[in-house]
Amino acid sequence: MPDRPSIPFSEPPYLAGLPSPYYSPSHLKWQKACRAFIDENLNQYALDWEREEKVPPEVFQKFAAANMLIPTLPAPLPVEWLKRLGVHDILGAVKVEDWDYLHTAIYTDEMSRSGLSGPGASLTTGMSYGVPPIIKFGSQDLQERFLPDLLLGKKRICIAITEPDAGSDVANIQTAAVKTDDGKHYIVNGAKKWITNGIWSAYATMAVRTSGPGPGGLSLLMVPLLGQAGVSMRPLKCSGQASGGTTYIELDDVHVPVSNLIGQEGMGMKYIMTNFNHERLIIAVGVTRGARVALAAAFEYCLKREAFGMTLMDQPVVRHRLAKCGAMLESQWAWIEQFVYQMTKLSKAEADVELGGLTALAKAQAGIVLDECARCAVLLFGGNGYTKTGQGEIVERIYRDVPGARIPGGSEDVLLDLSVRQLVKNYKNKTKLLERPRGSSKL
Repeated sequence: MPDRPSIPFSEPPYLAGLPSPYYSPSHLKWQKACRAFIDENLNQYALDWEREEKVPPEVFQKFAAANMLIPTLPAPLPVEWLKRLGVHDILGAVKVEDWDYLHTAIYTDEMSRSGLSGPGASLTTGMSYGVPPIIKFGSQDLQERFLPDLLLGKKRICIAITEPDAGSDVANIQTAAVKTDDGKHYIVNGAKKWITNGIWSAYATMAVRTSGPGPGGLSLLMVPLLGQAGVSMRPLKCSGQASGGTTYIELDDVHVPVSNLIGQEGMGMKYIMTNFNHERLIIAVGVTRGARVALAAAFEYCLKREAFGMTLMDQPVVRHRLAKCGAMLESQWAWIEQFVYQMTKLSKAEADVELGGLTALAKAQAGIVLDECARCAVLLFGGNGYTKTGQGEIVERIYRDVPGARIPGGSEDVLLDLSVRQLVKNYKNKTKLLERPRGSSKL
């Protein structure tokens, strides 16, 4: 049991002293070490850095030196590579070969415990989404050239998919990569927009069009950014996630070696969709923690704020509003835990098929839950929740983060539709396997 009672809804049930079937001693040991490091080096400063719209560069270096960017990679971790680089455990708490998706979820939850998505995203987005395609699909030569610096945090990377005219419609990407006559380089022209971490990144794992229209014309390419001729980058001001380094990238005749191709030409759409599953699950975990921070802040405020001669908590309508959001929040978290546990039991190939559609649904639902909890918190804080400073600052900022939860990684309506289409596809495929081929009856 915790040393002291926690504010209702402020912690996942397993950290509030309740039993759980999911967490082993390894997970609990990791959670304690993880929280201590992240609270010391990130969460206690997160609100200040969000106000300043920038996390100091030395924070990234501190996380890199402690190998605390590696936990955002998909599980299982790239053990062979990590051991080659001298990384055998994380914070002395978990051996890299023992790492599973529950360890990843704990890390993501702790990185989001300030309630603000910007500070954590400024550190982890590139490692989380830009590095995995190199590990999974990159040639040995590509891995040897880039992974040592990227895994150890000596260089930064971003994932660059979205364009001014192609967001969730990934198949409509127009940034072109055309081979030179000698076949040694791609010449890249186009633009990428809303790229988290881009402004600080040496490289981008970039979706480009290497052939005709549609998904079959897409490829993934490692594109140099900082200091590269033909690349210009500028920060974008968004309503939330102010410290995340959201970037607009323009590419004008950028020469990229053909050897920087990730995997095979024309396979980019498949690689992107596989990568999206990890991205959406990570977003769902972090966004659900953001909803928890907002709702817990409102709960605590309602215990002390007085109106009409009584505390807000003494008002039935307030308790009703908190209860509805609490039910949504804890239902979402229970689903997330179940989801992550399933990831520990399925192979990557199985999970992509069985959980791909549901991952999209979980991410979409996380945004819906955050919207409800953040709106509830702002309303219960009243004028304080509408003010950028003071008692309600954190809920006001979380509310501005809501669109950043519901749009990136696949916009909400697109993901709701995708989830059902994927479930229908799986059902039809499984049903077809049960059908007896024509002429096979012996009757």
